[in-house]
Amino acid sequence: MPNIRSANAVRLEFPPGGLVHTNLSGAAFTGEWLWVVGDEAAGIERLRRLEPVGQERLRYGDAREFPLAALLDLPGADDEEADLEGMAEVDGWLWIVGSHGRKRKNAKPDRDHADNAQRLAKVSLDGNRRLLARLPIEPGEDGTPTLVRQARDGRRALRLEGKARENPLTQALADDPHFGHYLKIPGKDNGLDIEGLAVCGDRLLLGLRGPVLRGWSALLEIAVAPRGAQLALRPLDAHGTLVRKHFLQLQGLGIRDLHLRGDDLYILAGPTMVLDGDIRLFTWPGARATLAGNTEPVRFEHALGETTSLPHGCGSDRAEAFCALPAGLLPGQPGWLVLYDAPGSGRMDGAFTVFGDLLQRG
Repeated sequence: MPNIRSANAVRLEFPPGGLVHTNLSGAAFTGEWLWVVGDEAAGIERLRRLEPVGQERLRYGDAREFPLAALLDLPGADDEEADLEGMAEVDGWLWIVGSHGRKRKNAKPDRDHADNAQRLAKVSLDGNRRLLARLPIEPGEDGTPTLVRQARDGRRALRLEGKARENPLTQALADDPHFGHYLKIPGKDNGLDIEGLAVCGDRLLLGLRGPVLRGWSALLEIAVAPRGAQLALRPLDAHGTLVRKHFLQLQGLGIRDLHLRGDDLYILAGPTMVLDGDIRLFTWPGARATLAGNTEPVRFEHALGETTSLPHGCGSDRAEAFCALPAGLLPGQPGWLVLYDAPGSGRMDGAFTVFGDLLQRG
């Protein structure tokens, strides 16, 4: 018998052998189709809306994977994980961003002390983690939304120029007084770790899970434009500013995901380090107008509203991705889809079906 959940549950069914279902980290809708990514894969999954089970409101399955290597010339190896952490769908483009951070090996219970000491000292960087790209969406032969390297209307899949070790964003941050030192620190150790992406007009907003500096979380504002076969950073003003910094008061939490809806920016926030703790959804009211009118290279935002707290487990069920439901998908108030990393047994039905949540937005 299936593990039937309550009406606020969203059932996601994945094929056997996939990597994404236990480490969901980004989500976006194209109508009734749902795109998801995980932080241990190098591809994007597209799921189709299916008839719900029991009293559940939404069910998605019939997954199709779009390998990044088929869409882009990657900075790293084709099979190397991209640690994708942010996603946004805007005007027929699917934007994705990797964490850009380094990683540290973890100690394992079946290893001796000396071996674990060596593992814990090992810091590395997968080249595909430093990926920022936009991918064209167009109808496939069967009419379903499809990711392509080049669309029939001439749009092309492009990524931010750069190599496996660095790109223009990391170069711009290398000498930054707030973030330069954190480029060498692994993301899970409060090092640089991008985990949110939102598109605001011609600007991109990148939310940092880390570093959190004296309780201040950070949002980076950049602009990109095509240059040849890749994307390049574009100056934000006549002074040549490539990165604007917005420090947000999120009560010491790091940014886990972003979503711009109307004039407001919604911010999913949780612990920056590897620990169980509060996960909350904050609102930056009027963010679109503030960003459009801002010329300061650094701003501090104190007046953020907290909308809700989300559940979390002990070593499991960490809210990692959220996005707004498309208008008309479900009757009633507009709401959010929330997806979880490391789902516990209560969020699984068998090995390859996981459950997200629906949250109402007042």
